Amino acid sequence: MHQLRLAHPHRATLVTGLKQDVALLERVTARPGDHVTVTDVSMHANIAALECLLARGVTVEYFDHHHAGPIPRHPLLHANIDPAADTCTSMIVDTQLGGRFRRWAVAGAFGDNLAARARRLASQCGLGPTDTTRLQELGENVNYNAYGDDERDVLVPPADLYAALSKYGDPLEFIGDCPELALIAHARRQDMERACATRPFVSTAHAAIYRLPDTPWASRVRGAFANWLATTAPDRANIVAKHKKDGAWHVSVRAPLSAAYGADRLCRHFGGDGRAGAAAISGLPDHRFDAFITACLRGLKSEGEHSDGSGPR
Repeated sequence: MHQLRLAHPHRATLVTGLKQDVALLERVTARPGDHVTVTDVSMHANIAALECLLARGVTVEYFDHHHAGPIPRHPLLHANIDPAADTCTSMIVDTQLGGRFRRWAVAGAFGDNLAARARRLASQCGLGPTDTTRLQELGENVNYNAYGDDERDVLVPPADLYAALSKYGDPLEFIGDCPELALIAHARRQDMERACATRPFVSTAHAAIYRLPDTPWASRVRGAFANWLATTAPDRANIVAKHKKDGAWHVSVRAPLSAAYGADRLCRHFGGDGRAGAAAISGLPDHRFDAFITACLRGLKSEGEHSDGSGPR
């Protein structure tokens, strides 16, 4: 969103939330003739609200990399959707803008655990190892700060963090000027140490499943921990589940980086959503948890045995 606002600055009402707050279009109040820009939330999860906006005469520009489902054909909808496993919304916007604000796209790609693509982008804009590492930290810290059962769990409310970074054209300047980033980085290191001390609940040749406790630190770190597991074990699927106070489960699923598909399909079967390589379920009922584990192990083993792409899709 920040790349788009740098390219086309204008006053707008921000609608955002935590990572699991995907049904954001339901919160949009727009009148005929208004323009809504949507970034990085699934069209599939927002289709009813999207169709209402279009029917009301609202122009919608949509950028996303999650599973979209059937995309409506409407003259007021301008959809830029690419669900490929090796891209993210920041990179889709970067392509649309011809790389004008690519440093921000580098940070975004790192935040979505696309380190190889992020480093290629960093090389294209002439960044050296030190600045590339700084943008990696920025992307990973902003991504980590988006996770929590509610805003009491996160270090900085996402809307406040966006307001802070939106004043900067260069992310490296933002890093140097934002004291909150040091607070986020310190908390992420502590939370990761706790998570890494957790032993898997289930571990096979094809998948590892971790269960984290119902604590604020676990709520914050579940996505970052899942990304770290995917990077350290690229030939294995990794699942991180965290119990919620209401008895349901938050589940983050990462397909093997070496065969990044199937995570979104698995999660949609249990009421979640996402993309081929990374997906989530924000409210898996406790009575369906065992069925999810069974389906996860069966499905991921099958796909792992067909990592050449010939397996079930």
